[in-house]
Amino acid sequence: MNTFAGLTVAYWCVVVAAMLPIVCAGIAKWGMLGVSRRNGGYDNHLPRSWLGSQSGWRARANAAQANSFEALPFFIGAVIIAHQAGSLQVRVDLLALVFVLLRLVYILLYVADQANARSVVWTLALITNLSLLFV
Repeated sequence: MNTFAGLTVAYWCVVVAAMLPIVCAGIAKWGMLGVSRRNGGYDNHLPRSWLGSQSGWRARANAAQANSFEALPFFIGAVIIAHQAGSLQVRVDLLALVFVLLRLVYILLYVADQANARSVVWTLALITNLSLLFV
């Protein structure tokens, strides 16, 4: 089994997937951290309220954050189950990489307001995750 720092490529993909919601939050807050609250800047006292009041691409980035959190447990479980089942590591690693890449594309499409393409990519990521679970 090829590993880096004791983790397989698939486990590293779990680490990356766990960071995707944070990336989405950063996108939603982009350019507003230095702006005063009075002028509509990011409110660290009420961050969820502030994010909830956003519109346009900021709101979509926040929604992508929520969806990234929602997708994470299934992905983690699929990776762990594939490892525990002794699945061929190359396949597990490849499917995990494909899942993460699809999720990155999903986030970009979400922020860019490409709803139909985003839904297609979401479905492909789900199929990839199911494949990973049963590899």
